[in-house]
Amino acid sequence: QVQVVESGGGLVQAGGSLRLSCALSGNMASIVEHAWHRESPGKMREQVANLLKPSLTTNYLDSVKGRFTISGDHAKSKVYLQMDSLRPEDTGVYYCRAVHIFNGRYTDAWGQGTQVTVYT
Repeated sequence: QVQVVESGGGLVQAGGSLRLSCALSGNMASIVEHAWHRESPGKMREQVANLLKPSLTTNYLDSVKGRFTISGDHAKSKVYLQMDSLRPEDTGVYYCRAVHIFNGRYTDAWGQGTQVTVYT
């Protein structure tokens, strides 16, 4: 199994930056995808970025392209979401997700979420 714990959220002024971290533990070799999702007030949870393994292909929600960057540090067992030029509409709870193979099936591991609030 894989476990994930997010950190790095906070309060930031519009135009500012934050870096979210996702600490991973467990069977790292079983992970096939990392993703960050967010749940904004009044909206359904949406995926903002993902990173596929082993190709390391990344994909982004249109509204965050050019502002957010997902990356991984294998040695530290961490995945990051660098968020620049933040906007008030980026406010929400951000969740890390690791898709891994467990008992022969694709399984999601979710963190508890970290709050990001962008103010003007």
